[in-house]
Amino acid sequence: MVADKRFVQPDDVETIQLDWGTLKWLNAPEVTGAEEFSAGVVVLEPGKGHERHTHPESEEILYFLSGEGEQTVADEERSVSAGEMVYIPSGVEHSTINTSWEPLRFIAVYGPPGPEAEIRDLAEATIFPPGEVPDA
Repeated sequence: MVADKRFVQPDDVETIQLDWGTLKWLNAPEVTGAEEFSAGVVVLEPGKGHERHTHPESEEILYFLSGEGEQTVADEERSVSAGEMVYIPSGVEHSTINTSWEPLRFIAVYGPPGPEAEIRDLAEATIFPPGEVPDA
């Protein structure tokens, strides 16, 4: 992939599939050359989500596009849905779970970048090349 790309389509980037969700990092250093933040689209299927974890070196923003879920940040748990944004400071434990019957879609932003590469490198991650669609 060529860095310094200004316009990015979903088929331009790889798809990362895990047992808890599917991700496409549309803005990452290796895609656009961005140095200050990364951003991608995350899809959680009904009943799926990821356990509590932290990003010690990166702040995170989640902006919910569709569906409903439960978001935990530190000791606070709230229902979330389309149009809401959640800010997660560096090093704070958090989790996201889809509680609805439809996919929960959101945009995740990390500043600075880094956690997206860690997710890609997980042993359980399946990487699909740009333009290739994961099996349903």
